Amino acid sequence: MLATLRSLVLSSHPGPTATVTVLAVVLAVGSGLPAWTVVLVGVAFLCGQLSIGFSNDWVDAARDRAVARADKPVARGDVSVQTVRAAAWVTAALTVPASFALGWQAALAHLVLVASGWAYNLGLKCTAFSVAPFILSFGLLPAVVTLSADPPAMAAGWALAVGGVFGVAIHFTNVLPDLDDDASTGVDGLPHRLGRVPSGIVAFVALAVAAVLVAVGPVLAGSVESPGVVAIVALVVCVGIAVWGVVLVVTRPPGRLLFQLIIVASLVVAAQLALSGTALTA
Repeated sequence: MLATLRSLVLSSHPGPTATVTVLAVVLAVGSGLPAWTVVLVGVAFLCGQLSIGFSNDWVDAARDRAVARADKPVARGDVSVQTVRAAAWVTAALTVPASFALGWQAALAHLVLVASGWAYNLGLKCTAFSVAPFILSFGLLPAVVTLSADPPAMAAGWALAVGGVFGVAIHFTNVLPDLDDDASTGVDGLPHRLGRVPSGIVAFVALAVAAVLVAVGPVLAGSVESPGVVAIVALVVCVGIAVWGVVLVVTRPPGRLLFQLIIVASLVVAAQLALSGTALTA
């Protein structure tokens, strides 16, 4: 039982699931939402991200088995496809009431975010539009947080742009290590069509653009007069990660380190927003 449970947890893509949930919670705290609302934001995002992770391993089970993916419990036979499919539907069902606990506007934004992730898993990943769900989902992330406030407010344009650009970086770096396996199983998304090096460069340029937007967006929007020390430090860190990432892309085979660098950068930006008290609303 414990072994099956562990395999089920691993089938949820625990790293990305936890990262997106933490990002949402950090933004909620930084936006000054009440403690109970912060908890509800965390629960809604956790349910939604679990459903996306489970559905990915369920839908990709045959592909993962065909290329003997050692990192996928379903491909190894440690947990059945039926169990993972059931977990995907249960967590998707739980996402609905958890989202509406934040208010109907936040619920609508969050359910579109989650549906976008499912759309990627169910087929968009095999098209030239594979990046679109990531732009939409991560672009909506700040909006879900700000729409959870009382009264609800739409996120600022620069915040939506930061999320969307980060979505580009996350998508491209996440698929880089799997390009060969994906090609052999018919997955032909945008990064596959561009190739390894161009895709890696796109990812880390997107990261640098996101870092710049975080630093100058509030200034251009009139929320602050100039970037603070925290914003400048975060910008330097993220640009440094971007440069490092480009060097790795050009000089080494693709690996999970690239995706991990993007995750670290996203947490740096989220922490910067929370610590600086930057208003995310328009």
